[in-house]
Amino acid sequence: MSLTYFKRYQMELELQQMVTPTPELPPGYRFVPWCDDDLNKHAEIKFLSFRNEIDANVFSCFREREGCQRLLREITSRSNFLPDATWMLEYESAPGEGPQVVGTIQALVDHQQRGAIQNIGIHPDHRDQGLGTSLLFKCLIYIKARGLQRVMLEVTSQNIGALRLYKRLGFRIIRTVYKPAPVTTF
Repeated sequence: MSLTYFKRYQMELELQQMVTPTPELPPGYRFVPWCDDDLNKHAEIKFLSFRNEIDANVFSCFREREGCQRLLREITSRSNFLPDATWMLEYESAPGEGPQVVGTIQALVDHQQRGAIQNIGIHPDHRDQGLGTSLLFKCLIYIKARGLQRVMLEVTSQNIGALRLYKRLGFRIIRTVYKPAPVTTF
């Protein structure tokens, strides 16, 4: 088995200096706070958001629904899981049609006492509307309310859209790491 290495950036944001705006959503969208009963909904939107993206090559769990469910169970069972900073986005196109889950974010506290964003996933059909920004702001409000001074995340260097978002919000690169992943051929 051969490996390839993906360049990833660890990024950090100082929260005490940041004025976090109130997250705004377009009509039809709403934030849904973490609930244990919604784990499978978070996993499903994570799968739909990442399965065809570069990160599915870096993290094989994103390629399968079951992998996303395992990942969510692992994140949410940890003692450092931040349920109040973990959110879902729903969209209802017309009253009575029922909501569709279109986004997810999860957070932990890392060993350096920083908020640690795990994943921000937005369904491909709902991108380019500022939903990722709003979801991130919603999460940051609760991380900051916990009294944490900094927040960190990792992003694959080839994920240009996410990298641009994080830099625009004030995240700075603090380290470059290389994540080994098996070469997969389909």
